[in-house]
This record gives sequence, structure tokens and C-alpha cells, in this order.
Amino acid sequence: MNEPILNNHNKEEHCPSHTAEHLLNQTMVRMFGCERSRNAHIERKKSKINYELEVCPTAEEIAEVERRMNELIEQDLPVRYEFFTRENTPEGVKLDRLPDDATETLRLVRIGDYDICPCIGRHVASTKEIGAFRITSTSFNNGSFRIVFKVGKLA
Repeated sequence: MNEPILNNHNKEEHCPSHTAEHLLNQTMVRMFGCERSRNAHIERKKSKINYELEVCPTAEEIAEVERRMNELIEQDLPVRYEFFTRENTPEGVKLDRLPDDATETLRLVRIGDYDICPCIGRHVASTKEIGAFRITSTSFNNGSFRIVFKVGKLA
């Protein structure tokens, strides 16, 4: 089979942080019933990601997000890619965030049985490569909940 043609990717992500973003999105969706983030700045030193929530999570809930993230990382979940066309979109996969010029063939990123979403970014091969996950700060302003986090070998 020929390699599918995908859109060019204009970012050079830090793979562990970007893969952690996928896990964090799914964790927030599962814990708070919110949508995946539409506003994230993912980098090697620190990353920021915002979620639209009705109320600010408690300190206990924030600690639980961090605990669940580290548990997922330790499970060493495989990160796999699948290619599909819009007509053959797997059930539960949303395409509402694709750019208008997205190619007909799309790439799906599947992290174990935990998360699945279209993405053309770079990722680690398995979650253990992320290292530790630490929330360094949070803030809540007008329904926007921001998480600042770091990944890797953390002291």
C-alpha cells in the first residue's frame, strides 16, 4: 500500500509533551464531561492547556487528574496510527476541528484503548516515554480552566 498523502505539519512538537496533551484531553473529558481543549501551548519546558468548565475543579480533583495521568503513563500504553477517510470515520471520532483544507485521508492517533483522535503531530511510541507528569499551576477565569504542566524526569 502506498503511503497516504497528509497535510503538511507546521509544528515541531516535543513528542512526550504532545502525547501527554492527548492523555490529558481524554482525562479531562472523562472526569469533567468537557470538550477536548481548543487552546493549548505545548513545549518542552512547560505546557499550558485550557478547558471550558462551569466551575473550577477542587484541589482534590486537580490532584486526581495528576494521579490518573501518571497511572496512564506507567501503564506503558502503545501509541498507534491508523489511516482512514472521512467516509470511514470510526465511531466516536470527531472531525469538527480539522482545518478546511484537510486531506481526504486522515491519520488517527490511538493511545491504547484510552484515547483516539485525528492528529498529524509527532508522538512517543508508548506512554512510558513521557516520563512523569506534574501540574505546576492552575487558574480559573470566566469559565476557562488553565493547567500548566511539565513532563519528563522531574525532581
